[in-house]
Amino acid sequence: MKLERARLGVNIDHVATIRNARGGAHPDPARAAAIAQAAGADGITIHLREDRRHIRDDDLEAVRAAVKLPINLEMATTPEMLANALAFRPHAACLVPEKREERTTEGGLDVARLHNQVAPYVQKLREAGIRVSLFIEPDKVQVAVAEAMGAPVVELHTGKYVELVFHGDKAGAAQELKRLHDAAEHGAAKGIEIHVGHGLTYDTVRPVAAIPEVRELNIGHFIMGEALFVGLEAAVKRMRQEIDEARERA
Repeated sequence: MKLERARLGVNIDHVATIRNARGGAHPDPARAAAIAQAAGADGITIHLREDRRHIRDDDLEAVRAAVKLPINLEMATTPEMLANALAFRPHAACLVPEKREERTTEGGLDVARLHNQVAPYVQKLREAGIRVSLFIEPDKVQVAVAEAMGAPVVELHTGKYVELVFHGDKAGAAQELKRLHDAAEHGAAKGIEIHVGHGLTYDTVRPVAAIPEVRELNIGHFIMGEALFVGLEAAVKRMRQEIDEARERA
């Protein structure tokens, strides 16, 4: 049976990273969002960090004005980011771990250990009508805690799987892919919508996209890197094609 089409969320943070390297207004993240929309993206993901290394506050409304797609705001569990989210009212908010010294998000949010810290954010965002997602490791315990918190969505961290593939560890990659399968199946059985993301490339996306329970893939860094060589429209279209073909052949 052919799998349901999976959504592609395109993270445009690194357009802002390039802009911020020299200041000014170029390249414009809002323009990138519009191109991604035209190329077949189903959503736009942005991460407003504490240090504003990517998206800045004034980008939020600019991106919203540029597209008709739902916006997924990645955010840390801090009072400042909660206030920003409640003021901006994105379609979705994905709660992620955040450390100032990290290059990018390192692993999933440990909701089992941080239950008392994270749970109030889930509640307040849901009360505001914002779809809440928790960025977690593909682990049944983490999924179970997410369910207990009332999170309607989890995004499973695919970074370890991608790294194992990159280093040629076929056995390790197969084991991590099974973890993703098992966590997705477990979460979907509990009524949780399953998303995946982090580090996915053309070479690694198909096995993850073929997981039946996956409903959305959020991909940014690789697409933006490829866009330097082939253009953003072509990079998004190629990723869209990889996902669609994986679903058709699963």
